[in-house]
Parts: sequence; C-alpha cells; structure tokens
Amino acid sequence: MTKAIFITGAASGMGRAAATLFADRGWFVGGYDLNEEGLASLRAELGDNHCVTGLLDVTDKDGFDSAVADFGAASGGRMDILFNNAGIGESGWFEDVPHDRAMRLVDINLKGVLNGAYSGLELLKATPGSLLFNNASSSATYGMPRLAVYSATKHGVKGLTEALAIEWGRHDIRVSDALPGLINTPLLQNTPNHSGDGAPRPTDQAPKSGPFRLIEPVEVAEALWACYHAPKPKLHWYVPKGIGMIDKMKAISADFVRRRIEKMLPG
Repeated sequence: MTKAIFITGAASGMGRAAATLFADRGWFVGGYDLNEEGLASLRAELGDNHCVTGLLDVTDKDGFDSAVADFGAASGGRMDILFNNAGIGESGWFEDVPHDRAMRLVDINLKGVLNGAYSGLELLKATPGSLLFNNASSSATYGMPRLAVYSATKHGVKGLTEALAIEWGRHDIRVSDALPGLINTPLLQNTPNHSGDGAPRPTDQAPKSGPFRLIEPVEVAEALWACYHAPKPKLHWYVPKGIGMIDKMKAISADFVRRRIEKMLPG
C-alpha cells in the first residue's frame, strides 16, 4: 500500500522540498498551506494522482480537523508521517517586536503544532509505525537574542516532541523533530527586523562551511526521510549535524554559550 505524508507549510521552503522528495520516492503527499498559488504549482508539479492539496490555517483547529479528514479520504485512511512544518519569523530586540506580531508567532509556531498533534492523532494511531515529525529550529538549542519569542516557540516545540516521544510510544507512534540552522527559505529571507537598526541578515554573515553554513531545504527533507527509515528511534535531528554541539555545550555550561552568543551580536 502506498505510504502517505501530510505536510503543513508545503507551498515553499522545507515543506515543498519534503513534498517533492517523498513524491519522487513513491509516496502520496498531502500539501497544506495558506499560499494558494504555491499549492497550485505544487499540485501541477506532483500530479493529481500523487497528491492532494488544500488551504490550511494551522491556528484553526476545526480547519485542521477538516484537512486531516480530507487527507485520510484521499490516502486510504493512513498517515505514515505528519510533518508539522508551518512557521513564521519576526526579529528585533524583544521590546521592538509588536505584541500582536509576537502573539502571532506563538499561535502559528507553537499552537499550530499542537493543533496538528491533536488533529492527526487518530490517523497516526491507525497507521502502523507512523511518525509525527515537528520542525523546531537551531534556536531551540539556546534562547537566541533578537529572536526571543521565535526561539521560545521553538523551545516549546522541542519540549513537546520530547514529551510525546514518550507518551505516544503506547500508540506505536514515533515522535521526532528537526533542528535546522540557516536554511535558504523564504522564511529566512523575509523575516522582518522590527528594530530597524540595519543589523545584517544571517544570510549575509553565513560562513561557507561548518554548522552555520547556509543550506538548502532538501537537507531537512532528507533528514525526515532518514528519520522515518531509521532502524532505531532518534529524537532530535540536527541539520547540519554540527548544530547539535550547541546543545552539548549548553549542557556543560549555559553561561559559556551565552558569552559566545553575546560576542556575535550587533551593537
């Protein structure tokens, strides 16, 4: 039977990379987003026989329920992977980010992942060996200044992943996450700087090699593929792998990591 993956934020970036990679490898893809034009081009690329697409605001629980129901009807009642990928960014000093924009971060980046977990649970339970895969961030390894609320939401996603990886074992559902670094996506390019201080974008300072090099979305898609097919469960997938050093260093001395990050800050 054809395996099936449900992807939020599928119209571009990491979600689209996952959609095309899994479709190319014979999976049925459900792609969901608010970008109607991007979904149309995705559907044209993959073909109607290999995918279903739909508009989805991940903050809308009823809408999420409906999207999952439509996907289940199209996939034969299975959901081998739920990729909670949709997210947004806002940057700047904490007090410069408008309150409503900060709360929107929480609604999409954290509550949207919670909605996905609640809405997808029954289909995941009905599919042997299924996987809930949440997209966190390298900013979930340490609280990142100028991304404070974004970082907080991704710490929440990481913590949820760790808890559900234990809880959902009783349902035969695996739970893991990705913690990507600098990914060449519209999110990274378009995140507004609310401080307006001319601070350089991460893409302008990205080194050519190492864990903070700029990488392509397909590397996260490959990590998701590897996670599903891994012979043993693995909780956190760092992309690139060197990002995991931040977690290891923080475990030894959070103050040391803080001082290193302070030296990197503009102004």
